[in-house]
Amino acid sequence: MIGAGQLDRRVQFMEPVKVDDGFQETETFEAIGSPVWCSKTDVSDAERAVAGWLEATMVSRFVVRSSAFTRALTPKNRLVCDGVDFDITGIKEIGQREDLEITASAVST
Repeated sequence: MIGAGQLDRRVQFMEPVKVDDGFQETETFEAIGSPVWCSKTDVSDAERAVAGWLEATMVSRFVVRSSAFTRALTPKNRLVCDGVDFDITGIKEIGQREDLEITASAVST
């Protein structure tokens, strides 16, 4: 179990929603629940050239308290931390329903 003092950031979880403007259907994300305290550890970063653009990718691990809300999250959700949107790539339980570790990646161009 992670100590309360290590939960030093807030994350907002997002869920996909389909928006139909009468001409086309698009997918966007909107906030769900209240922001959650977490700890954040940057795991790796990489750069690659994509069609003439330099793209930087950062992978981070977020640890949050396990709750009914956080246990319902899936890789379809996203999270926002410090103004950066992260795609969730994995979620695993730490301990016996004590904490969850969320692995997520962010891309910036």
